[in-house]
Amino acid sequence: MNNRGMIFVFTLVLVVLIGSSTIFRITEIERAVLLRFGEIVSEDIQPGLHFKIPFVDEVRRFDGRVLTVETDDARFFTSEQEQLIVDSYTKFRVSNVGNYYRVTGGDANTAGLRLTARINDGLRNEFSNRTLQQVVSGERDELMRQLTEELNLTMDEVLGVEVLDVRVQRIDLPEEISGTIYNRMRSDREKEAQQFRSEGLEEAEKIQADADRQQVLIEAEAYKLAEEIRGEGDAQAAAIYAGAYGQNPEFYSFIRSLQAYGNTFGGGGDIMVLEPDSEFFRYLKDSEGGN
Repeated sequence: MNNRGMIFVFTLVLVVLIGSSTIFRITEIERAVLLRFGEIVSEDIQPGLHFKIPFVDEVRRFDGRVLTVETDDARFFTSEQEQLIVDSYTKFRVSNVGNYYRVTGGDANTAGLRLTARINDGLRNEFSNRTLQQVVSGERDELMRQLTEELNLTMDEVLGVEVLDVRVQRIDLPEEISGTIYNRMRSDREKEAQQFRSEGLEEAEKIQADADRQQVLIEAEAYKLAEEIRGEGDAQAAAIYAGAYGQNPEFYSFIRSLQAYGNTFGGGGDIMVLEPDSEFFRYLKDSEGGN
């Protein structure tokens, strides 16, 4: 290779080196700042190709995706001075790249530690304003929402991040007091259950008394109506008997005698002592009822 060829190769290599030192690319999942002699000259470089001054400018890249920081178990007190062991985690992402670099130097671990301290302070305040029952079940979602909103009021300026979500994974009682707390809670629930049973029994007695009263009223009304119907039936029967007797007294007398015979001799074991010429045997001696 002659001198001209060597110069060409050297020039080509130099151009490549200068080009690689001048052009840089930021991806969609990255956030970056541009430093010049250690000072920030561009706080939030957008995704795409960019230029820098070789050996003078420096690009610092950070993860722009949603990050998760988990806090260690911490002890907090409720408004009832009940001690709880709380395990939580936080979702966040870089929002203000300049502040993030100035405060943390671009170190995600440093950001996580500072954010954890703020979260624990916020949880401590939120728990101290609520009872045990509220933080365990009733108001946990509201507590997390309020804490997230409060953190976002300052985190962009203080740390350069946006807090997306704060979640309590686990709430436990310390072993030394959990037995006492559980026994007290069980006693409270049993007392409440007994109160419900007493109220239910009292209501049942009221319902039963009202049902008995209505039963008596219904039966009395039914008996009254039945007696009225029976009276009307007896009156109608008497009128029919009277009408039939008036049309043919002899036939009516005959029918009544047959009914009397049936009632008298139907039992089979009855004994009667009567004179042979008794009126009772009138139609047995003569079918026409003669004497």
